[in-house]
Amino acid sequence: MSAPSSPVLPTSAFADGPRLLADVGGTNARFALEVAAGHITLVEVLPCADYPSLSAALQAYLALPHIAAAGGQAVRHAVIAIANPVDGDFLSMTNHHWSFSIRAMREECGFTTLDVVNDFTALARSLPQLSNEQKHQVGAGTARPNTAIGLIGAGTGLGVSGLIPSHGGWIALQSEGGHVSFAPFNEVEVSILQFAWREYEHVSAERLISGDGLELIYRALADRAGVPAEALPAAEITRRALAGESQLCDDVIEAFCCMLGTVAGNVAVTLGALGGIYIGGGIVPRLGARFDRSGFRARFERKGRFANYVSQVPTFVITAQYPAFLGASAILSEKLASL
Repeated sequence: MSAPSSPVLPTSAFADGPRLLADVGGTNARFALEVAAGHITLVEVLPCADYPSLSAALQAYLALPHIAAAGGQAVRHAVIAIANPVDGDFLSMTNHHWSFSIRAMREECGFTTLDVVNDFTALARSLPQLSNEQKHQVGAGTARPNTAIGLIGAGTGLGVSGLIPSHGGWIALQSEGGHVSFAPFNEVEVSILQFAWREYEHVSAERLISGDGLELIYRALADRAGVPAEALPAAEITRRALAGESQLCDDVIEAFCCMLGTVAGNVAVTLGALGGIYIGGGIVPRLGARFDRSGFRARFERKGRFANYVSQVPTFVITAQYPAFLGASAILSEKLASL
């Protein structure tokens, strides 16, 4: 997505120039400029595989003619939301080959401020700002005010986070809940887990509830059915399922949605997320009505003695195009206010 080459900057533009916002996953790096409070523009999506490092991708974005014309070369403050644990100065991405020192990148790019946070921490911070048009409720339930909110999302990996209310604001959790051990619900999922054990000693929820996970579920279900598995990427599995071309591919999508329901229900009871569970990531929004028809919500509520508890919790699919930028902006603003 590209914005006009000569944007009209708002009169309330930041005195020290635009701020850089980045949302970096294992497949794509998304960049934008915040030219005034809440005015986020000039979004570009760059494939991670096209650049040797995150710094190279970041500087390529700032050097684009229309970004430079909007003040990109003068950026002093930046925040990067990244699909990775953030603990200390040096980061090595779980789902991509990039690694970097935060301090060295700040100096290399000439930033005064560079904050790096987990991508789902940033996404979680966006949740209270989403309008009704930026989310879609699946199933029943009503959000209770001033209660915890949960967040999950499947894409290249499986992200998990949440928000805890605190003194009129929110605390975003820095969670790596996607790496908990996968818990099968029925015999079919037991067979999928047993198949996955042939390839992995530890099968996390992310191994199955992700893009690579769709491919793994496909191979497992083909093996269970005794039919040859084609070398299908996740996008083709999804396409065939949505087009009604393959019962096997549709079974993969159904299994995926139900597994996601288990994880979502686990997050709900773990956090006491009576404020709702939100679903982000790149996969579920692409499923559209197929997700609504899936067993996701029924599985979400299958919590035995706690079925009545989780049935009160609403579940929402995030439909906003770039929601993590909203959360990243809030995090950077708070950091600058504290300096």
